[in-house]
Amino acid sequence: MAGHSQFKNIMFRKGKQDAQRSKLFSKLSREITVSAKLGMPDPAHNPRLRAAIAAAKQQSMSKDVIERAIKKAQGGDAESYDEVRYEGFGPGGIAIIVEALTDNRNRTAADIRAAFSKYGGAMGENGSVSFMFQRIGSIMYPSSAGDADAMLEAAIEAGADESISGSEGHEFLCRPEDFVAVRDALEAKLGAPQAAKIVWKPSNTIQVNDVAGETLTKLLEVLDDHDDVQNVYANYELSDALMEKLSAA
Repeated sequence: MAGHSQFKNIMFRKGKQDAQRSKLFSKLSREITVSAKLGMPDPAHNPRLRAAIAAAKQQSMSKDVIERAIKKAQGGDAESYDEVRYEGFGPGGIAIIVEALTDNRNRTAADIRAAFSKYGGAMGENGSVSFMFQRIGSIMYPSSAGDADAMLEAAIEAGADESISGSEGHEFLCRPEDFVAVRDALEAKLGAPQAAKIVWKPSNTIQVNDVAGETLTKLLEVLDDHDDVQNVYANYELSDALMEKLSAA
């Protein structure tokens, strides 16, 4: 249970979220509503809803807003959202998976296709890139949860496949079928996680040159900014120089 986490390169999410707090809250609220509608409105008996609420609280969403999102799922006039996945290639041959919740499949598909095309990519059929990824459960905890040895012990007790500790926190990985049991065991021992979801982890990552990398990050930003998009995953690695440049921008 050791290794280097590529989580930053797995799921793209811009750091400058404060300026887009309203949009972020809208996405989090949508996930809460959908989770509550698909299962029970009680997070104690709905693992997906519990994870959605934890993610919302991590972004300082108020209790009132969370409760309104849950109640919205119980109303007869609640929007009906479809869970859809788009796959394609970006600059540098990078494989990209986009997960969305949409009330209009045609609109969302057209927007995602246009974004790929604008930045030198191409959207493909489902299955065109997902074979390059592994579907895994990921549970995140802050560094304050404990040291690496304590996290390794917690991972073994919870039945996780891997525990990865770094300067930004701890990540526990497990098989999708074990996700609920592992997450619940960790929550009982360590408290509520920062984030917990089943993600797409690339089997291998590709180093892209800085020119392609800059275009790729623009594409990922546009995809991530779309109102219907919940998650974006890609199998890329950027150079340290480009990462510093992007961070300073």
